[in-house]
Amino acid sequence: MSVVKINVLEVPAEQRETLEKRFAHRAHAVESSDGFEWFELLRPIEGTDSYLVYTRWRDEESFQAWMEGPMKAAHQGGGEEGGEKPKPAATGSVLWSFEVVQQAEPKKA
Repeated sequence: MSVVKINVLEVPAEQRETLEKRFAHRAHAVESSDGFEWFELLRPIEGTDSYLVYTRWRDEESFQAWMEGPMKAAHQGGGEEGGEKPKPAATGSVLWSFEVVQQAEPKKA
């Protein structure tokens, strides 16, 4: 079954717009990665400053290949037009990993 990776990003209120803009303008390399199944950026509503970056993969090997290839390259790039690399919008990050053991989809009418 698939694996789910949730990157929990601690984002101060003043950096939320920056984080969301960066994700909106990302290179979209994940969508064409072998084994990629789903992506969502989840904005907190109440009770936390944590954003959740949800990705779903065919298997752990697909996720690791993306981490060592496109993701690593995207995060090592320089700033815009050769300038300094922008500071992270998040102040902390934790990666959660899960295996999908059950799933359901809406019933067809």
